[in-house]
Amino acid sequence: MKAQHQVILSIGSNQGNRLEAIKKCIVLIHQEIGTVIKVSKVYETAAWGFDSDAFYNCALVLHTHFPAAEVLLKALAVEQKLGRIRKQDSGYQSRIIDIDVIAFDEAVIDTEMLQVPHPLMQDRKFVLFPFQDLETNWIHPVFHKTISELMETCTDEGECAAVAELESPLQQFSFGHLKYIAFEGNIGAGKSTLASKIAQDFKAESLFERFAGNSFLEKFYKDQERYAFPLELSFLVDRYQQLSEDLAALNLQNKFLVADYHVFKSLIFAKVTLEEDEYNLYKNLFNIIYKEIAKPDLYVYLLQNPERLLANIKKRGREYEQEISAEYLEKINKAYLDYLKQQTDLNILIIDVTQRDFVNNPSDYLFVLEEIQKKNQS
Repeated sequence: MKAQHQVILSIGSNQGNRLEAIKKCIVLIHQEIGTVIKVSKVYETAAWGFDSDAFYNCALVLHTHFPAAEVLLKALAVEQKLGRIRKQDSGYQSRIIDIDVIAFDEAVIDTEMLQVPHPLMQDRKFVLFPFQDLETNWIHPVFHKTISELMETCTDEGECAAVAELESPLQQFSFGHLKYIAFEGNIGAGKSTLASKIAQDFKAESLFERFAGNSFLEKFYKDQERYAFPLELSFLVDRYQQLSEDLAALNLQNKFLVADYHVFKSLIFAKVTLEEDEYNLYKNLFNIIYKEIAKPDLYVYLLQNPERLLANIKKRGREYEQEISAEYLEKINKAYLDYLKQQTDLNILIIDVTQRDFVNNPSDYLFVLEEIQKKNQS
């Protein structure tokens, strides 16, 4: 699973309809750079370092998979979309929109294009006040101080008054009555990455399948006929044990849980890999276990074609997966879809993500969230 970065951006405007420019900017950041988790109040301050109209400023917390340099380039592209024309002249200038990368995790970055943390942030109320609103646990990696501590020593004497409150685009999304969502998909569909991102963005509990320690997995890909039954049996036992223990420990009335699997995937893979007599024995055992496990409020199946799955498998580079065939993946897809058609006790949503990249394209991630919201409202 690819980890997300936590980025703090500062946004300013002192031309035209300043508040509207900031609102549009936040929407574009959310669609093109990453998930906007939280937005500060908007503050009005006098122009800093030159004579001009007063600025509106705010800050936001962004979750993104992009590296810092790419975040900067995408921020500059957003500025350009909103009509900012950067002049070559040195010095401060009025601008319809201005986006600064203030912090990137707790990293220290010093390049020709980007300095993080912003080298002047500790001297500027219009950066510190909004940053404080975000209520992060960020510590300045150079000064080793919190934002509150930086504010105590800030020498900026200018006025910095809150003039408006803004809602994060993410706050407009609601899972409603859903307390437990399970994401499923074929090998390489991205279910773990998606579940991890949603759990982080929405501060949910998470449940991820334990497969790395399975001693039969690598053997299975080398000799499927010999190791299919012990592999599927070991997965079933482990999934039952994990779900039973972890779900029992959670009060799903008060918590939101995101999982990257549901136990019936055991039956799907067994149907494809086992001989008929082995499968019938396996199915009897599965039916006994399945009755004892809590069902998700929503089951989301991420549908991808074999070609895209193979590309994803190759990219993540697990050696024992590299011999998986398109034919095998097609069988798994068909088994899932056939089984889902027969289910009457599951709330099922199938999302075709073949042309979607919810890691590198934030709008594709938002598409998945919108599909879940529509299903929840139907």
